[in-house]
Amino acid sequence: MKVNLPDKLYYSIGEVAKAFDVNASLIRYWEQEFPIIKPKKNKKGNRYFTPEDIKNLKIIYHLVKEKGYTLDGARIALTTNSKISETVSMIDRLEFVKAELQKLKESLVERPE
Repeated sequence: MKVNLPDKLYYSIGEVAKAFDVNASLIRYWEQEFPIIKPKKNKKGNRYFTPEDIKNLKIIYHLVKEKGYTLDGARIALTTNSKISETVSMIDRLEFVKAELQKLKESLVERPE
């Protein structure tokens, strides 16, 4: 799962939803279901997510969307498995390496001899 977000202090819910390719309503729902997601809210009630929130959303997305966990199962996994964030971080790094290797492969195939 590749999330394309620039380095910023805060992200709007629209930016987060677009990066995860989900509806903003799903992000709001996950916010209610998982206490580890705590976006800042301004006076109007607009949510602003920190990089820590994005990291937690990546973990939840991985468990629910990629692994097929139920929300209850994901909640339990978050509380019982302390290495889940390391696992998701490792998956992100491996996906980056895979993408770089694919670029390298394509450049070698395109090169005329």
